[in-house]
Amino acid sequence: MSEFFIQDKQLSSITRTIVKDEKGKSLFLLVGRWGTKGDALSLYKMNGELVASIKQISFTFGTRFEIYKNFEKVGTLQKIFRWPGDFYYIQQLHWTVQGNIYQHQYSIRHFNHLIMRMDKATLFSGDYYVLDVRNDEDAPVCICIAAIMDYWLYNRSKTQKFDYRLTPNC
Repeated sequence: MSEFFIQDKQLSSITRTIVKDEKGKSLFLLVGRWGTKGDALSLYKMNGELVASIKQISFTFGTRFEIYKNFEKVGTLQKIFRWPGDFYYIQQLHWTVQGNIYQHQYSIRHFNHLIMRMDKATLFSGDYYVLDVRNDEDAPVCICIAAIMDYWLYNRSKTQKFDYRLTPNC
């Protein structure tokens, strides 16, 4: 199991986002933009190798995102329902994302098997999202999913505000 750290409020922005390990070493660079159909984010190792990407594919009946790992499509993520808490499903991988998305406290699971848990932490250098990933092989896809969750959280319309206190913790 490995921990990955991303500076608070960096995932949903258009700027570059660095993903670090627990020692502060830069591991990945997430670049791209959101907002319109066809927009994409790409995740690179620090040596320049593309390891994963996300492509926004639909606004009809909710936004959907295709997830790619090593240039191969591994799943399509979409929101299934949103009351009393959000529930997301990644087709092809059969992964679910659930928990308190609004507080960045959620988990990704394949049936009962935990893939990743996300939480927030305050370190000397600021506030961070902490991704605990069980299998390092899943880390690029998990980082991409975290970026999508952040995008949905910060880009929902004002009429979709939700009382996060009603959602269960992971």
